[in-house]
Amino acid sequence: MTNPKWFASLVLSVTVVSTVSAETRCPGNVASITPRIVQGALIVIPVKVNEAGPFDFMVDTGSQTVVIDPSLASELHLKPQGTVGLVSVASYAQASAAVLDTLEAGSRVVEKPLVVVQDLRQIQAADPRIRGVLGQSFLTHFDILIDNEHKLLCIDDTHAMRERIRGEHIQLVKPQHPESELPFTERLVIAVRLSGVANRQILLQLDSGSDGPILYPSIDGAERRILDQATKRTGNLSEAQRSFAALPPQDMRIGARTVSQVHFVTPVSVGLNLPTRDEAGLLPTVLFKRVYINHSDHFVVLEPW
Repeated sequence: MTNPKWFASLVLSVTVVSTVSAETRCPGNVASITPRIVQGALIVIPVKVNEAGPFDFMVDTGSQTVVIDPSLASELHLKPQGTVGLVSVASYAQASAAVLDTLEAGSRVVEKPLVVVQDLRQIQAADPRIRGVLGQSFLTHFDILIDNEHKLLCIDDTHAMRERIRGEHIQLVKPQHPESELPFTERLVIAVRLSGVANRQILLQLDSGSDGPILYPSIDGAERRILDQATKRTGNLSEAQRSFAALPPQDMRIGARTVSQVHFVTPVSVGLNLPTRDEAGLLPTVLFKRVYINHSDHFVVLEPW
């Protein structure tokens, strides 16, 4: 889980070529979902939980699990069956967990998904109607297309989209510590190169629940040179926004393409009990015109604006 990541800002320009063919509906005649877009970045769709609802959930590829607000958990009479650890940008916490009977989004149903009960007030500050987060314990079962240009979400269980999507396949990086990963989920981590980090790759997690790129302050080595140049935010910003410092703009190479002048931020303060991360930060899906995620073959196709 990566809350409260969506307060980072996004300022960028792109000098790349389109890689996914433009369509006004989902490729392969896959049924489309028209999400509600909150604050220009957060994807909110109707979701049924145990055949009740629908309720508004934020689609979050950066969350390993489905998350439900305590008030909704109470309405659904969910019984805790254990606890899991949740890692955010700047903190770590334990939360109660349960297993649902069914979870349905856009006529796609997953049986017995893991769900975590957690206070969502920071997300609900952006939209109080949000009752949960649709994370990877649901999304991993499908091919996903996030079409930011046309404001569409496509969830495919037939592999019909794969035959229609064109573009460079960016392989997902396998976790370096698989024993610490939750079962039946996949974190969307890719390798990139930043202009300020010499000739080495860093790992970033693709995240639809963030509105701007983030580098974690815990990274070391060559990456520290970027963080050492961070500028504290001032001016008419919210308390959450002031908790991030701006970093020098970076040219970012992903596969064969380069995205120019990407403005990362970093949290100003972090908790003391954060576990070790494989990845160095978050890469928001809103940075791209379209993001195609193929979970079964472990690759993504990215089309920048």
